[in-house]
Amino acid sequence: MQRTERRACFGGWQEVYRHDAVTLGCAMSFAIYLPPQAEHEKLPVLYWLSGLSCTEQNFITKAGAQRYAAEHAVIIVAPDTSPRGADVADDNGYDLGQGAGFYLNATRDPWSTHYRMYDYVVTELPAAIETHFPATDIRAISGHSMGGHGALIAALKNPGRYRSVSAFSPIVAPSQVPWGEKAFSAYLGEDRSEWKQWDACELVKLADTKLPLLIDQGEADEFLNVQLKPERLRDACRDADYPLRLRRHPDYDHSYYFVASFIGEHIAYHADKLRCR
Repeated sequence: MQRTERRACFGGWQEVYRHDAVTLGCAMSFAIYLPPQAEHEKLPVLYWLSGLSCTEQNFITKAGAQRYAAEHAVIIVAPDTSPRGADVADDNGYDLGQGAGFYLNATRDPWSTHYRMYDYVVTELPAAIETHFPATDIRAISGHSMGGHGALIAALKNPGRYRSVSAFSPIVAPSQVPWGEKAFSAYLGEDRSEWKQWDACELVKLADTKLPLLIDQGEADEFLNVQLKPERLRDACRDADYPLRLRRHPDYDHSYYFVASFIGEHIAYHADKLRCR
């Protein structure tokens, strides 16, 4: 594991590391914010998953999350959004291939060789964090857009692994919108029954453990009516009696200006859950 960046920030350290990811078969970068309390004790971890075309840099440079992580004594880990490298399959579009891993395990060639972001985010990365950093195995997960989708499915598929989950502008029904249909067709094939295991609206129907969902959505989001459709998750949660808090905000769009406006509330929410016994 090689540290490639280290910057003092709100009394702690914003760092970036590069390591060989066995699950993905390539080198991966991830960012980690270590608040000042990490100098003296092990802390819980909030995993942040970013959206289409992002890297580990978008969140750490735009969200302004470090001040809140320092206030609440929470480590934040933000991985890249897909496998990377000259040998990794790619596509000319921003919504498929490198930068668009969709946090699933691909089963179709040529994607299945490297695109196993679900296993990486849920299993391999936390194991590395809990081995090499002052981190406990008490975890929360959050994300934006494609990363919001990733956070929701990771929590829904793994009862007990996370203490809390939240999302900004998530793709809640990927099997029913153009972004998801394109990615799922490529990564998983045309059998739509296989898509259901990666769709939050389908997963809430099957959930025995009901970890509450917190979602913030901007009403001026340019992708709201075609790609995001939060009402579909609202309806699925209502039908399944699944706890959902969906907050809709007039005037806010899909950008990190929206994330930065409410990230403090999300980190406080997770910090409270992470310290529950």
